[in-house]
Amino acid sequence: MSHSYPPPRRAPRYYAELPPAEPTPWATGLTVALLVASLAGAAAFAFGAALAAVHPLLAIAVNLVAVGGAAPTAWRWRSIPVTRWVLGGVAAGVLVGWLVLVLAALAG
Repeated sequence: MSHSYPPPRRAPRYYAELPPAEPTPWATGLTVALLVASLAGAAAFAFGAALAAVHPLLAIAVNLVAVGGAAPTAWRWRSIPVTRWVLGGVAAGVLVGWLVLVLAALAG
């Protein structure tokens, strides 16, 4: 008994049209991330310090609301090649800004 199998399917055309992968631009990406981190850290610290002067719980609440609102958009953009460096810098900068803010509050 002979079986006739369908011919193998070819890959869709759009797979063949993708350009070859480029190497990761580490130097440029880390430079962008470092610059964005310094700006985001300074902004997070200044904003948190100004709000903490009014009331410390206000600073905590507003920072959590801001991060909660920005997180879904950042999560969707994390796979875009250039944007991932910017998002990494923002995340690192905000975390460092918060850490410095907490240390400043504990010190004084």
